[in-house]
Amino acid sequence: MAMASTAGGASRGMTREEKKVIFASSLGTVFEWYDFYLYGSLAAFIGATFFSQYPEATRNIFALLAFAAGFLVRPFGALVFGRIGDLVGRKYTFLVTILIMGSSTFLVGLLPGSASWGIAAPIILVALRMLQGLALGGEYGGAATYVAEHAPDDRRGFYTSWIQTTATLGLFLSLIIILGVQAMLSKEDFAAWGWRIPFLVSVILLGVSVWIRLTLSESPTFQRMKDEGKGSKAPLTEAFGQWKNAKIAILALLGLTAGQAVVWYSGQFYALFFLQNVLKVDLQTVNILIAIALALGSIFFVVFGWLSDKIGRKPIIMAGLALAIFTYFPLFKALTWAANPTLAAAQQNTRATVTVAPGDCKFQFNPVGTAKFTTSCDIATSFLAKSSVPYDIVTSAAPGTSATVKVGGETVESYDAIAAGDQAKTKDAAFTKAVNMALKDGGYPLKRAASKVADQKLDAFVAANPELKLDAVAIRAGEKATVPVAQAVKDKVLTADEAAGATADVTVYSIPASGAFAMFADPAQVNWTKVIGILFILILYVTMVYGPIAAILVEMFPTRIRYTGMSLPYHIGNGWFGGLLPATVFALSAAKGDIYYGLWYPIVIAAMTLIIGMIFVKDTLGTDLHAK
Repeated sequence: MAMASTAGGASRGMTREEKKVIFASSLGTVFEWYDFYLYGSLAAFIGATFFSQYPEATRNIFALLAFAAGFLVRPFGALVFGRIGDLVGRKYTFLVTILIMGSSTFLVGLLPGSASWGIAAPIILVALRMLQGLALGGEYGGAATYVAEHAPDDRRGFYTSWIQTTATLGLFLSLIIILGVQAMLSKEDFAAWGWRIPFLVSVILLGVSVWIRLTLSESPTFQRMKDEGKGSKAPLTEAFGQWKNAKIAILALLGLTAGQAVVWYSGQFYALFFLQNVLKVDLQTVNILIAIALALGSIFFVVFGWLSDKIGRKPIIMAGLALAIFTYFPLFKALTWAANPTLAAAQQNTRATVTVAPGDCKFQFNPVGTAKFTTSCDIATSFLAKSSVPYDIVTSAAPGTSATVKVGGETVESYDAIAAGDQAKTKDAAFTKAVNMALKDGGYPLKRAASKVADQKLDAFVAANPELKLDAVAIRAGEKATVPVAQAVKDKVLTADEAAGATADVTVYSIPASGAFAMFADPAQVNWTKVIGILFILILYVTMVYGPIAAILVEMFPTRIRYTGMSLPYHIGNGWFGGLLPATVFALSAAKGDIYYGLWYPIVIAAMTLIIGMIFVKDTLGTDLHAK
């Protein structure tokens, strides 16, 4: 086994064994991140499958928080597997982590939805997500430590930067496989069952990863320490129970990883969520855009890792934080204009005004996705937030009166869901339709789906939609379909009560552009060059803060507690500060009525890290790991 440095500290080339270590560690970690990121990329389909009992807005938050559950347990995985890694060894610890990760991911692909298993399905899903998080909590510290302990002191930033590429490459691989499956299936089939295929494919990647990791030898630095009997007998106590080491972990968290995490997740995951759920770009286009930007930007992980061996780790990380702080607002606003210019123009020209009675509005942050917001103000603001419509709240209505929504010259009255009782669904349909029509008149990019209407309900449908200027006689003379009663109920053409006692087949008419409204981004208006350019800049910030982070973290801790010491602050930063970012940003923006307001979360966290890092964190360039 080659040693990590030559006599006198002179630089040398990479040995064959070191290349194998970097390749094997990086490739295995790519597969682990692939497993973990599938959930984020397919959150909309998973939400519809496992949280279908909730309204769409609540379902989005609930699905994101189930995703975040995997991040919340990552620090506990760091404690469990970090301790094992410092006691037993680096190699076998992250061999176990990949087995847990791969098995959990494969089972997600097999798990029935809530329609079949009820509440048990989402509970099992969250349990599998937590197992994934535990495994990932032990993975990163092991891979980064393993590679760092093979690296020459003067090239450690370059060596460990290859590990830093794995998270982005794992996301890239997941997007490519998702796009491939989408290309082979219809949208309906992919939504129904095709989204499971990427999860099931992971069993192949699991086999490859395990085989690769079985060929590795133990870290020479750890093995030498173990042979000399200098290993820690209580890594957790030594790492966090002794102030001299605990203060290093605190500085690593607050002065490095917390800010790195929010920049990382803003530049990749929130950008994906923002394009799809806020700007309404279709999922396949979003995946392609993100994949191209990742392909262009990933090499800079290595570039900044290499540069950190020349000028230091800290200056690059701090510069990335500063750039993010001062440019996030203009970049995300520019992204709106590039991806959905019609929506951007409408937001600029047409704001909604919600006039409410005192005390009618509640704070709608909903961390568990189960709270019910039923007041007329909450119903109005929730709908506008879900539709990416900016609004102002004016408290001027008399106490006890319903909130109103004004868009342009149209004013629509909201309703109280509890007071409405059995009429709540009818009132909601009327409110939603009226506001959508006002938004469409105000320039918002809305389209209407086709409607399927049973013959016995056609006259009432025509009367309820005078704006469509329909002719019931002409419709009945046109194309029609005849379906069994059970199928009509399944397609929601008839309710179960309406179908009760019916024996004859049902005549159904399909009426174009007469159904539910949906905000959308016109594919012809998406400026691919500008969107990819903005995404590339966001990813460039990611590479600045993330490329050198492994080197500085491993260099901060002594060998005997390195796996444990670096893993916990890394995973608290990335698991908690970063992992909760999508749900937090989404909820803050919804509560404020401003699609950009949630960006204050990553900006404030990054600013905190920049200040603490600049004052208290020392650069570690030139550290001799074998002397620690």
